Amino acid sequence: MPGVGERVPDFTLPSTQGQLQLSQVYETRQVVLAFYTEDATPSCTQELASFKDEYPTIQELGAEVVAVSVDSLDSHQAFCDRVGGYPFPLVSDSEREVARAYGVLSDDGKRSRRAVYVIDQQGVVVHAIPWYQPGNPMQLLEVFKALGLEV
Repeated sequence: MPGVGERVPDFTLPSTQGQLQLSQVYETRQVVLAFYTEDATPSCTQELASFKDEYPTIQELGAEVVAVSVDSLDSHQAFCDRVGGYPFPLVSDSEREVARAYGVLSDDGKRSRRAVYVIDQQGVVVHAIPWYQPGNPMQLLEVFKALGLEV
């Protein structure tokens, strides 16, 4: 698991917005890399809804959200369609390589757990929440502080 101050593993995977290469995103903006467990589950829906609701603020802070789960691209698209879309890409890590590289693969090896990394424009972790709880507003506030929001 990359820690604060360490470079993140790069990846290129399919997303709901086409092929996504992480390094191409963080070269232009900070990144909120949000791992979630499964499409259309209550806690994961809540996690992504909070980033969707706060997306204008995240963009004002010079950042982009990239959401990752092991679900297929078809599953991601159906999930997006059910909730009226997301302004950020949902990335399909169907081979679980990214979850493994980031240390967020579940104990049974079938899913990723919910975790959030804030990555700067050099590809370095500036904040990590290894056990993200969508119902905890303090963790979302931590993300905003890491992006430079002064509270």
